[in-house]
Amino acid sequence: MKEIWWETKGEGDRHLVLLHGWGLNAQVWDCIVPQLRSQFTLHLVDLPGYGRSGGFPAMSLQEMAQTVLAQAPQRAVWLGWSLGGLVASQIALTAPSRVSALVTVASSPCFSAQEAWPGIKPEVLAGFQHQLSEDFQRTVERFLALQTLGTETARQDARRLKEAVLSLPMPGAEVLNGGLEILKTADLRTVLTSLQMPFLRLYGHLDGLVPRKIVPLLDSLWPQSKSVIFPKAAHAPFISHPDAFCEALAAINHPA
Repeated sequence: MKEIWWETKGEGDRHLVLLHGWGLNAQVWDCIVPQLRSQFTLHLVDLPGYGRSGGFPAMSLQEMAQTVLAQAPQRAVWLGWSLGGLVASQIALTAPSRVSALVTVASSPCFSAQEAWPGIKPEVLAGFQHQLSEDFQRTVERFLALQTLGTETARQDARRLKEAVLSLPMPGAEVLNGGLEILKTADLRTVLTSLQMPFLRLYGHLDGLVPRKIVPLLDSLWPQSKSVIFPKAAHAPFISHPDAFCEALAAINHPA
């Protein structure tokens, strides 16, 4: 089986696997690695087809989860941002014994807006899919700009995301389109009610892609999980508010 790009850093006594979002790569975590490496042994991953994990076709959510799991430590805390949150959640469902805790960041079990469920309008995601075929670099840049809208450091945060994308090979249009298809169709709301491991959900109050209105809905649906909303953050709270983000994560490392 072809392997994805994987790097291990840190001296902590617990493993933490970090999964990035759509269009990006593991470089996005550079801003918090220095703070986390004393608490965790960090596993930085480029998802199949992204960054340094080139040569993979578009995959289903299940295929992506299995590919990542194949190289993972036997037991770890799994943290997934946005699309990566769906992958980490699928791993928790597929191999719960391998997941000591699940952390989702600015992620939704169902990204598409539905009746009585806030999310991204399906036509917006379809529009991104259409634009990919015409100019996928510009489409990715537009998507990145949406992720930092409204924060006090929006321009600087968007630049950081863009630098992470441009520092490595861009994913192909097929892989990007496959990722959008997962965002458009995945719905893990019901199946995730069965999770037994600690489950922490982190959100940005200003997030335009994962509306904060889903938080109380999931608090009710998933009473076994805990949610934290960062008041001045948008879709990338670990970039705009790294200290508060790492502080929230420390609770997973040292539960009360």
